Amino acid sequence: MDARDAAGVNPGGFHVLALNGGSSSLKFGLFGARGCEMLPRVTGEAQAIGSSAGLLRVRDGHGGTTLHEETVAIADSVQAFRRIARLLAGLDVPAPDAIGHRIVHGGPQLRTHARIDTAVMAQLEAASIYAPLHVPAALSVVRAAQARYPSLPQVACLDTAFHAGLPEVARTLPVDRALQADGVQRYGFHGLSCASILAQWPEAPPRLVIAHLGSGASVTAARDGRSIDTSMGMTPNGGVMMATRSGDLDPGVLAWLVRERGMDARGLERLVDHRSGLLGVSGISGDLRRLRQMERKEPAAKLAIDMFVLSVRKQIAAMAAVLHGIDALVFTGGIGEHDAQARADICEGLGWAGIRLDASRNRGGALRIGARDAACEVRVMASEEERQICRHVHVLLAGAGDQREDSASPPLQSPSSFDACNQAGSG
Repeated sequence: MDARDAAGVNPGGFHVLALNGGSSSLKFGLFGARGCEMLPRVTGEAQAIGSSAGLLRVRDGHGGTTLHEETVAIADSVQAFRRIARLLAGLDVPAPDAIGHRIVHGGPQLRTHARIDTAVMAQLEAASIYAPLHVPAALSVVRAAQARYPSLPQVACLDTAFHAGLPEVARTLPVDRALQADGVQRYGFHGLSCASILAQWPEAPPRLVIAHLGSGASVTAARDGRSIDTSMGMTPNGGVMMATRSGDLDPGVLAWLVRERGMDARGLERLVDHRSGLLGVSGISGDLRRLRQMERKEPAAKLAIDMFVLSVRKQIAAMAAVLHGIDALVFTGGIGEHDAQARADICEGLGWAGIRLDASRNRGGALRIGARDAACEVRVMASEEERQICRHVHVLLAGAGDQREDSASPPLQSPSSFDACNQAGSG
């Protein structure tokens, strides 16, 4: 990596390393800030973490050239990060000036992106109880990054921050009011993805629905760039059916499992996190691509796909009702960006809302896939979570100050920090 000047800053500008951990992957990107633009230098990912056949890949900033690829056993997210850091050290790219971490859940107190210090780390550790599948692994990477880059600022970029300003009618869950004091409320997730869509499309019409469809999936209603409702709830398990997560489920089912099957909390978590959704219904796989290959000969595979499609369609319809109509629908995430058949099937039942696809444009991978005379614009857009992490880090460290707030303050809405950049046009 290149040398720094006496002040410890890269002479070529300010560079942020974004780390985006999933349940079995760690995506990363090194971006350089130039005004409101975030320019990628290298990107990559570690896949199949926890298996003996993990994949580690690094691409150049344009995403076209593979700089490094290997199949290797990757025990956990920390080992993945250490391999990534060693690879970056050997490439002709700038050293990072800051590290940004995607954190799925900040808990009831931490509702905005924040530089990580002892107090913030304690809040994040306390928030692990709300997302045990995601937060502990992310914090292990934070600790590893602090050890590897002890002099660099580390920033927590929260998926929940985008939804921090949800109206009370959407935020409040229909349970005993006393539980709200314990943090029982709707938080919403995939906020970095939603924010990245708005950063790419600052002139988006006022009534926008974003369908982030991947192994985790959610649907969000945004009015004038602000989240006003979203399908996920207190945890990332609610809402639409997902790869291995159940989505919304009759709570009586859980009570029955406790009463009649003797399941404890750990057993219930294993069920709704790992043995439900597409995998649970099909008994084959949680990967929609594999189910596509088998749907003609395996009725359970077809049923799982049909249930997924219906659950997404119902949530889009619900968000259209929340918005009093819909001006635009965006598909993003792995399934949303790459599965044309899923997009077509989901939209097939939404003609009443003005949603109609152009079949050839949908199959051809166009940005705008809606019929030209349809009332609702439909787009396919890439989820740029790593780039969005870098935007948040740059804004926070470049003079906006620490965005943390005490619990008595009204929550800030994440996109507000980017109004100036969005008006100027984001990279």
